[in-house]
Amino acid sequence: MNTPLHPLRPIMIVDDEASILLAIDTTLQMAGLNNTITCQDSRRVMDMLAENPVELMLLDLNMPNVDGHRLLDDVRLEYPDVPVIIVTGAVDVETAVRCIKAGAFEYIVKPVEADRLVTAVNRAVSYQELKRENQSLRRHMLRTDLENPEAFGRIITRNRKMILLFQYVESIATTSQPVLVQGETGVGKELIARAIHCLSGLKGGFVAVNAAGLDDTVFSDTLFGHVKGAYTGADTPRGGLIEQAEGGTLFLDEIGDLTPVSQVKLLRLLQEGEYFPLGADVPRSAKARIVAATNHRLSALLSQGRFRKDLSYRLQTHRIYIPPLRERLDDIPQLLDHFLADAASRLNKSTPPVPRELEALLSSYAYPGNVRELESMVFDAVSRHRSGVLSLDTFKSHISRGESSSGALPASPASDADPPITFSHKLPTIKHATRILIEEAMRRTGGNQSLAAKILGISQQALSKRLKKQQRCP
Repeated sequence: MNTPLHPLRPIMIVDDEASILLAIDTTLQMAGLNNTITCQDSRRVMDMLAENPVELMLLDLNMPNVDGHRLLDDVRLEYPDVPVIIVTGAVDVETAVRCIKAGAFEYIVKPVEADRLVTAVNRAVSYQELKRENQSLRRHMLRTDLENPEAFGRIITRNRKMILLFQYVESIATTSQPVLVQGETGVGKELIARAIHCLSGLKGGFVAVNAAGLDDTVFSDTLFGHVKGAYTGADTPRGGLIEQAEGGTLFLDEIGDLTPVSQVKLLRLLQEGEYFPLGADVPRSAKARIVAATNHRLSALLSQGRFRKDLSYRLQTHRIYIPPLRERLDDIPQLLDHFLADAASRLNKSTPPVPRELEALLSSYAYPGNVRELESMVFDAVSRHRSGVLSLDTFKSHISRGESSSGALPASPASDADPPITFSHKLPTIKHATRILIEEAMRRTGGNQSLAAKILGISQQALSKRLKKQQRCP
């Protein structure tokens, strides 16, 4: 397997001493920064930059032909987006101040400490990624369409919230930072994770693992693998999923269910970019993008002490919240058409005609199981269908069971404490509030009195009387 390059654009190392070039290059390679080019002749630097865009430059000051001070000025003038880290034997404060004023990103004194060098380079790489992300976000804010709609082809929607979410995904997909996807069960968190991978440009594969129910040993063995003899029965070494995802994306679903010990291991993976296979004494470098997902509200888990704050901070560099289906009911018609056609195809049937009331009925339900629940409802109804118009009975039965068993639905993260109804400073009268509720119920059900009465918890006769009374007394 070919090792993926990191960063995507090369790090340019400029020094007139071959031994220094080799030492710096080796240090970076050992830290996983394996995309480098070196230059021993300072006269070639500007030509090399013209031929090959770079992520950043490590530059010596004291060189023959063209010294580092002049090169720093030239690079800052012609390639202002390239961070320049000065690596020099000059230790005086005046030189350091002059370089920083000239635009140097960092100043490191020889002999170079490996940790400081790697830290400075990683900071410059992160700075470049953040800058590109901000540019992408600004570009997407000015757009009303998607650059790569095909990446979201498996997500059926026309909802404006979802389109804005897709635009955000497009803007962050190429960064190397972790992504946290939040949303209730059945909203399509893995589909979003796959879209991120599709847009990332990564050459490796997409590897998914559900962390729910995994104890610490199984989690470690599944994710990190083991060496020979790590435990009884481990007769041969085995690579974990993080190794399988090398150069690609590792999707960790239900990370809110991880045990405290497993959370520590995941934190090390995110923080240090390395892990220990079971039974190993030497860490291995992780070269996969991490996308995590949970249907829990992390704020609640944090307040209960069930989730580490430092892990939460690491995961939330990029955070995506997928709204539940009840908050995007305008997707119901499109989803219904798609699931009807899909169910008919899988059952080798013709797509049945649907009654006019079906869309209104489906729009009156809260969907605790979200899109996945709607898909199951449609498949069940089509499998029972024999002839004529598709029956409403299966849908009504499912909705009745769902409403009696689901209880209160969770609030979205953006509105944890919001009441279901808000008022202006002046409260409406009971009569006015009743009129508003009835009008909203009729709007949601497309004027279907039977469904509107069901939503309001009254009989159809009672609703009919109230509607007639409202018509007489507008």
